[in-house]
Amino acid sequence: CFLSWQKREISNFDYLMYLNTLAGRSYNDYMQYPVFPWVLADYHSETLNLTNPHTFRDLSKPMGAQTVERKRKFIQRYNEVEKNLSAQCHYCTHYSSAIIVASYLVRMEPFTQTFCSLQGGSFDVADRMFHSVKSTWESASRDNMSDVRELIPEFFYLPEFLTNANNFELGCMQDGTVLGDVQLPPWADGDPHKFILLHRQALESDYVSAHLHCWIDLIFGHKQQGSAAVEAVNTYHPYFYGDKMDLNNIKDPLIKSTILGFISNFGQIPKQV
Repeated sequence: CFLSWQKREISNFDYLMYLNTLAGRSYNDYMQYPVFPWVLADYHSETLNLTNPHTFRDLSKPMGAQTVERKRKFIQRYNEVEKNLSAQCHYCTHYSSAIIVASYLVRMEPFTQTFCSLQGGSFDVADRMFHSVKSTWESASRDNMSDVRELIPEFFYLPEFLTNANNFELGCMQDGTVLGDVQLPPWADGDPHKFILLHRQALESDYVSAHLHCWIDLIFGHKQQGSAAVEAVNTYHPYFYGDKMDLNNIKDPLIKSTILGFISNFGQIPKQV
């Protein structure tokens, strides 16, 4: 499969799905849902230029290191080991979790019910709901130190998740905006089908094809853990590394249930492939 991908005989999308499956990720498990990268950094232009490198996200860096300032803060956190942290890591939140998946797909059933049950029975505060691709990118790449989320495969093939076809009452933001369809970048012209089409073209573009292996190293490969991960500013709380946690050796049921709850709420690192 790798050689076929190298020769461009299979698409970037298909290869990422193959790696996710190999790493134990599945549509059947919200906690280990397939993870896909943010590939664009341009959510403000009227037209999308896929020949300009500045249009794209830096695939060699995790979401926590997309800006110099943010990267510096996470390295500082790692070096300081804040008193309330039980372990040395850059990130205490994860790039893929049940709540992230359900929040992206909240406008479609059965994800609507899943999201509400994870939120204690109701929708979240409107300002925290997924409502805009641009603001979600800004949060995950720059503004919010507890947000390092990546994307899910649906961003590259499913326009329906971007519309509130079921007319759910998702609430009203502090600025008075009533939540409905997801706000799309100007280059999508308000059309979810155009957004998906251009976003998929971006994923399959020459730039992404040339750099995607860097992101794969971070998520599925050798920069996922150990000294290479530290150097890449890519370490997460130890509980996220499910295969490294030997729960059978933990005798205290309270500690064991705490760890299991942590993993189910906050996500898991994929198996290394």
